[in-house]
Amino acid sequence: MAKSGKIRAGMGGWTFEPWEGTFYPDKLPKKKQLEFASRQVPTIEVNGTYYSTFKPTVFAGWAAETPDDFMFSVKAIRYATNRRVLAEAGESVARFLDSGVTALGEKLGPIVWQFAPTKKFEPEDFAGFLALLPKEKDGLALRHVLEVRHASFAVPEFVELAAKHGIAICYAHHHDYPEFADVTADFVYARLQKGEDSIPTAYEPAALDRWVERAKLWASGGQPDDLPLAAPDRKPGKQARDVFLYIIHEGKLRAPQGAMAFMQRVEG
Repeated sequence: MAKSGKIRAGMGGWTFEPWEGTFYPDKLPKKKQLEFASRQVPTIEVNGTYYSTFKPTVFAGWAAETPDDFMFSVKAIRYATNRRVLAEAGESVARFLDSGVTALGEKLGPIVWQFAPTKKFEPEDFAGFLALLPKEKDGLALRHVLEVRHASFAVPEFVELAAKHGIAICYAHHHDYPEFADVTADFVYARLQKGEDSIPTAYEPAALDRWVERAKLWASGGQPDDLPLAAPDRKPGKQARDVFLYIIHEGKLRAPQGAMAFMQRVEG
């Protein structure tokens, strides 16, 4: 077993006008933005797939523009998660997975299933939904993430359910959403959303230092003792875990610089 998993930090998307001249070089053509961004950070979270369906040729194009070791995290279509009865989402789940996302090949990272802040934890229905998420598709192993935003999920029963299926719970460092960092899969997924545009690296240097420490602990199989847990008595098995961490703060302006500063600390 490897002593530590791989740590990747990035931001949400690559098309954002205020980044032109602040992150992207002046006069860089928009069609070159993904090529540039993917050489500054090792991963990007794609949010557009939450709202729209993309063709296989689009995913394949993204894969072709990025380095060999780059990875995309992809948000699943909202029609699969924004429904009263989740266990009836089979058709929507299948349609999304059949849309061409696997054209990313080995560059397909975690798939994020995001739920509305009003969606409460209903154990039986949620168990039915998790049973719909396949472990592989078109020869690719799939990694699933649950991004829940209602306080009712912060209970041991939800943590155990996610762990039973080997699905990660997104840790959200957020002002409004529930915050719990229970490890339930063979990888960790975190979204840091308390950064500020007024800080050149989104988070202050000391805060980034501490997040790097936490990421290294996750990667080596541990669990930080300074983050809240929904199931504090549960001890996840110790194993190397890949870590996907995204800086996606309110104004978004300094997210790329935050991710780059984070990776400089990891690699330094």
